[in-house]
Amino acid sequence: MNPTLVMYDIEDDKARTKIADACQDYGLDRVQFSAFVGMLSRNHQEELMLRIERILGDKRGRVQLISIGRHEWKNRIIIGEEDYEQHR
Repeated sequence: MNPTLVMYDIEDDKARTKIADACQDYGLDRVQFSAFVGMLSRNHQEELMLRIERILGDKRGRVQLISIGRHEWKNRIIIGEEDYEQHR
């Protein structure tokens, strides 16, 4: 399992919602409006991106999945409340 960041910029509202749902289905947590993080195996990373590719189809947008090393993940710097999104 690797720390994984998924970020996207999708114009189509329906596709954007389905991609967010797919990220949550894989256990990722929303950290920004269009960014999710969590632990995924390489197989699950590939499965998720295939699913996202099917959802996006020919709609305009870009999705990036970045696998982050454990050392870098542990050394990340966070400013603000951890549960900020839950209070909005």
